[in-house]
Amino acid sequence: MTEASRAIDPTRGVLYPGRLPRFTRLPPPDEASGLVSWFWIPQWNLPDGVETRQPILGYPAANLAVEPDGVTLWGATTRASERVLTGTGWAVGALLRPAALGRLTSSPSELVDGSVPLDEPELHAAVVAAMPDEGAAAYVVASWLVERVGAPTPEGRLANDMADLFMTTPVPAPRIVDASHHAAGSTTAILRVEDAAAQLRVSVRTLQRLAHRTVGVSPAAMIRRRRLQEAAQRLRDDPGVTLAAVAAELGYVDHAHLANDFRRVLGLTPSEYRAAT
Repeated sequence: MTEASRAIDPTRGVLYPGRLPRFTRLPPPDEASGLVSWFWIPQWNLPDGVETRQPILGYPAANLAVEPDGVTLWGATTRASERVLTGTGWAVGALLRPAALGRLTSSPSELVDGSVPLDEPELHAAVVAAMPDEGAAAYVVASWLVERVGAPTPEGRLANDMADLFMTTPVPAPRIVDASHHAAGSTTAILRVEDAAAQLRVSVRTLQRLAHRTVGVSPAAMIRRRRLQEAAQRLRDDPGVTLAAVAAELGYVDHAHLANDFRRVLGLTPSEYRAAT
């Protein structure tokens, strides 16, 4: 199991967990742990005329999804998205680590907020045959990725470390001012690109180029997405917490900054979101 799959709440990024159909997250097998953060597998069987809307504030990462009608590679997103579920269906998705995406597309940045179909009939047929056995279906996708992508390169491993910092570092955490103490494994909160660069012992420019080549969005955008996911989860889980407290804990300038970020990405205010959860 990867650090990401251990450290992140299973509903992080899902804006309204109570609306979920059957939804499973599975860790990848060891041989695919450098390529996949986890597998996500929804299944639904809704009565005629019934639909459920699933707003998602996705991770700053790409996804490989196998569904009954095909295989799709989805890029990282810059805004919340929504899927309307009707009838009967399923998906077997893999949240890809940067080391995998950089080998599946030559330009991750061109895939941001978009998708491309993959012509992989053998993969599709094998997953269809495995479902509804979630573990077997996830293993099929993991095996395909290992064969198609191979072991992470040194650059891929560095990109994975970068993404793990952005996705899993707890907030709040003790701030360490002395740069000499920013060693790998520190619990310093990643609130700025400089924090991540210091922990990884590389320059900010190196991280910017690395994120462009392997994720498609900037390190700053990855940090903003993680902070906004965490803000949504705190507002949902703790009815008594104030917006000002959440903003201060997550490194926003003030609560107005958080509210503006919330409205720009999610299309509603924090108060409207809290009332709807």
